[in-house]
Amino acid sequence: MRIPPRITMLGGAAALLSALLVGGPVTTTATAAAQSVGSICYSALPAQAHDTLDLIDAGGPFPYSQDGVVFQNREGVLPSESTGYYHEYTVITPGSSTRGARRIVTGEASQEDYYTADHYVTFDLVDFGC
Repeated sequence: MRIPPRITMLGGAAALLSALLVGGPVTTTATAAAQSVGSICYSALPAQAHDTLDLIDAGGPFPYSQDGVVFQNREGVLPSESTGYYHEYTVITPGSSTRGARRIVTGEASQEDYYTADHYVTFDLVDFGC
């Protein structure tokens, strides 16, 4: 699976500055909701994410009724797939009285697990090989 590179706001700022100085339309892929998918080693995940992945493998039980629901990808950060392709699960945040911002989002493909610590703003594909 090919993961899109991270898009930085610097690229968007440079395009805007260039358009202002040289003239012409601003054409850039960096927006306020810029796509951002990276990767993270399984060993670098917080312990609670390991617990969530273990629960997913076991089929539950999950701590929240929302765990396992279809993730809509409304933010458009993950690769575009049909509805029902992605499902989300809570990664418990110690000390939080709510579900917090951390999630694992799974795709239908084998070992396609994404981690987000910032409530869907950015995602990292979990690399189980490191």
